[in-house]
Amino acid sequence: MKNKAVFLDRDGTINSNEDHYYVYLPEHFRFNDGVVDGVRRLNEAGYLVIVITNQGGVARGIYNARQVEELHAYMCRELEKAGARVDAIYYCPHHGDVAPCACRKPAPGMILQAIERFNIDPARSCMIGDSPRDVEAAAAAGVAAILLPSNSDITPAIDQLLSNKRDKYQDKSLS
Repeated sequence: MKNKAVFLDRDGTINSNEDHYYVYLPEHFRFNDGVVDGVRRLNEAGYLVIVITNQGGVARGIYNARQVEELHAYMCRELEKAGARVDAIYYCPHHGDVAPCACRKPAPGMILQAIERFNIDPARSCMIGDSPRDVEAAAAAGVAAILLPSNSDITPAIDQLLSNKRDKYQDKSLS
């Protein structure tokens, strides 16, 4: 049997980006409301939790891959302290203005890589994000999507997903 997964966007969905457009330092990282508990609930419900994030600041020279990876390690440690885990993180270091690629959302490349690597059933999976790019990438990969307002509480999206009423959340906006 194939796995089910929830793909989460990072900036604006997992963490606040209100004060910093590019979040790459641990001291600027703040979880949005409901994320830590939501990830733990998804883990308990048997979903793989996979982060899918554009990090165009790397291509623009604002920060580097090491800083992205250090921030991801920090985020994972903080989640683990609360009994939650992320199963994988995929990030695109490119930016269309600097280095066009096939992985930057709205392209589905990162989602498709995860689907293949983890034997994920797209029909049993969902993307949660705060941008139309997230929804477009999910649709191109055959995955449902929930669009949230940026920097909002993720709890309503997790509640809908865990209610097992797929038709209630498929490609819906919770704004």
